[in-house]
Amino acid sequence: MEPVLLTQYNTQAKGELQKKLILTNVHQVPKLEKIVINCSVGSQPERKQAIEDAAAEVSLITGQKPIITYAKKSVANFKLREGEAVGVKVTLRGKRMYDFIMRLVRTAVPRIRDFRGVAPKAFDGRGNYPLGISDQSIFPEIELDKIKRQLGFDITFVTSATNDDHARELLAMLGMPFRQRSGSQAAATNA
Repeated sequence: MEPVLLTQYNTQAKGELQKKLILTNVHQVPKLEKIVINCSVGSQPERKQAIEDAAAEVSLITGQKPIITYAKKSVANFKLREGEAVGVKVTLRGKRMYDFIMRLVRTAVPRIRDFRGVAPKAFDGRGNYPLGISDQSIFPEIELDKIKRQLGFDITFVTSATNDDHARELLAMLGMPFRQRSGSQAAATNA
């Protein structure tokens, strides 16, 4: 069964994006290629247990088993040795990707305390959007009683867009709640 968001993209958003971005070919319309979720445990006291906890929670959130990432070089100040496990990573594509983004924008992100929207200018210049989540408890799959340590995530939305404006329009069509500029900010930038 095709995810609701993918159906919505194929039936509505694709045509709207083509008109709005003034693209001549339907293959130029930007699409979401993958979502990469990265969780680094950093300098947790029990790093091995922290890696296992992070892997279990990322697996619950994404529905896919994460891979463990390792340090590429030693850093004495961080008490880090080359080859030591430092985090976990998952790359979502296809149906799981669309299911994840729908759960993220409709249930998880609105649960962030004092949420006013995500930063609309955080794009990398190539149409990719990184989003930092500081607490895993916003995801409904995580049981609050079982949280042993607070973990943050880096979520990167990789698009086929050639520039940031096209990627911003794509993510907005998919439901990403971008922060609206207030009247005073808009007036200051126009002056």
